[in-house]
Amino acid sequence: MVDNNGAITAASGNSDGDDKKVGAGVNGGGENERDNTSSLSSGSGSGEPDDAILPRGQVDPVYEEKARILNRAIQEIGIGPYQYLLFLVVGFGWASDNLWPIATSLILPPIALEFLPSRPAYLTLAQNIGLLAGAIFWGFGCDVFGRKWAFNLTLGITAVFGMCAASSPNFAAIGVFASLWSFGVGGNLPVDSAIFLEFLPGSHQWLLTVLSVDWAVAQVVATLVAWPLLGGMTCQEGGNGGCERGENMGWRWFLIALGGLTLLMFGLRFAAFKIFESPKFLMGQGRDEEAVRVVHEVARRNGRESGLTVEDLRRAEPEGYVARTDVKVAVKRRLENVKMERVRVLFSTRKLAWSTGLIMAIWAFIGLGYPLYNAFLPYIQATRGADFGDGSTYLTYRNSLIIAAVGIPGALLGGYLVELPRFGRKGTLSLSTVLTGVFLYCSTTALDSQSLLGWNCAFNFTSNVMYAVLYSFTPELFPTPQRGTGNALTATCNRIFGIMAPMVAMFADLRTAAPVYTSGALFIAAGVLVLLLPFESRGKAAL
Repeated sequence: MVDNNGAITAASGNSDGDDKKVGAGVNGGGENERDNTSSLSSGSGSGEPDDAILPRGQVDPVYEEKARILNRAIQEIGIGPYQYLLFLVVGFGWASDNLWPIATSLILPPIALEFLPSRPAYLTLAQNIGLLAGAIFWGFGCDVFGRKWAFNLTLGITAVFGMCAASSPNFAAIGVFASLWSFGVGGNLPVDSAIFLEFLPGSHQWLLTVLSVDWAVAQVVATLVAWPLLGGMTCQEGGNGGCERGENMGWRWFLIALGGLTLLMFGLRFAAFKIFESPKFLMGQGRDEEAVRVVHEVARRNGRESGLTVEDLRRAEPEGYVARTDVKVAVKRRLENVKMERVRVLFSTRKLAWSTGLIMAIWAFIGLGYPLYNAFLPYIQATRGADFGDGSTYLTYRNSLIIAAVGIPGALLGGYLVELPRFGRKGTLSLSTVLTGVFLYCSTTALDSQSLLGWNCAFNFTSNVMYAVLYSFTPELFPTPQRGTGNALTATCNRIFGIMAPMVAMFADLRTAAPVYTSGALFIAAGVLVLLLPFESRGKAAL
C-alpha cells in the first residue's frame, strides 16, 4: 500500500523496522534470487551506494530497499554528460541564492540616500520575509508536487520581480519587490540540491560541495557589476530631501542588469536543458515504471546501458503488495501529503530526530550570524572607512569586489576537504564555521581600512568553505521522500533567524563592534554543534 507520506510502505513494516524485517519483508524471492537477476544487488568499497548515509531501520523498509536498488543503478551508470549539464544548470540556482541577497546589501546605501527611510534595515527585513516564504512553499511543495516545476519556476519569478523593482518610486515599493523576488530565491537551494543529489552516484556526491563555487562566483559578479554602476552613479550624500533620482540611477540599472542575467539563466534552464523528474521521487510516489524509464534515459544520455528493470524494484515489495498509480489516487496522495506526517518521519527514530534537530539549530545560528554581519558589510565598510578617512563609494565597492573574489577558492577547497579520511563533512564544516567566527572577532581589532579589508577577506574565505559544505551536507542527511521537507525545515530556521538580523541591526549601532561580537559567537556555537551530528556522509550514498 501507499502511506500518507507518499512513500511506499510495507504491509507489516514501520519506520523503525529492524534489519530482520527489511531482509524478510522486502527481498521477496530471497537474497540468492536477487543476486542472480542483476548486478544491481552488489557493491562494496568507499562511495558504493549500498553503504548508505542513513543506517537501516531509519526510514520505511520498502522505500529503503528500493532506494538502495536505485542507488546501485545510478552508480552503475556513473557520472556523464547528463550530470555535467545538470551541474551547470543547478549552479544557476546556487548563483541566484547569493546574487540577490548580496544585491540587497549593495543597493541599501544608495536607496537609503535617495528615499531617506527612518529604518533602512526594513529592506533587509522584507527580503528575509520573502526568503522565508519561498523556502517553506518550494521546499515542502517539491516533496508533494515534484522537483521539476519548482526547479524551472524559481529563477523566472526572481528575474521578473527583480527587474520590476528598478522602477520603484519609494522605499515601500522596493521593499515589496524585494520580498517578491526573494520568494523565488528562497526555493532555489531546497529544490536544486535535492534534484542534483538524487541524480548523483554515491561516489560523486562531493560535486554537491564543489557546486558552491557558483555561489562564490555570483558574489563576484554582483560586486563587479555594482562597482561601476553604484560606484559611479550614486549620489555621495543626501540632503534633507534626499538626493535626486536622476543622480542616483546606479542601483536601478544594477537591478535591471541582475534581473536580465537571471532571466538568461532561466531561459537556458527551461529551454536548453531537459530536466527529468527524480527517479527516487517517482519511486516514492509508487511510479516505478517512470522511475525506471528515467534511469534508462539518463544512461542513454551518458552513452551507457542500465540493467535496472521494474521487476528489480517490485522484488523489494512484500507479498500481496499493490501499487496504485492512477490519476485519482495520485491526486488524493498529493492532497494527503500536505500534512505534518511528512515532518514526523524526520523525527521517527532517536538518531534521525537528533540529526534533524541539530542541523536545524546549526542553520538557525548561521541564519542570524551571517546576515547580521554580511548583509550590512558595504554599510560597515563605508562607515568604518569614513572613520579611517577613506570611505568613498568607489573604494567601498572596490573592497567588496576583493572580498568576494577571495571566496571562490574557499568553495573549491571545501570540495577537497570533505573527502579527506577522518575529516570529511563534519570536520570541514565545524572547523570552517568556528574560524568564520574567529575572523569576525579579529576584524574588531582593525585600526585602518586595509586591515579591516584583510580580516573581511579571511571571513569570506572561511564562510564560503562553510556554506559549500553546509549546502551539500544538509540534503544528504534526509531520505528522498522527505528531502525537500528537510531542506525546507532547515531553510525555514535559517530564514526565521535571518529575519531577526535586521531587527537587531535596527536597535544596535552598526558603527560599534556589538553586532560583530554577536555574529562571531553564533558561528562558533554552530561549529561546536556540528561535532554532535550523529551521521557522517563521506564515502556513503544518500537514500
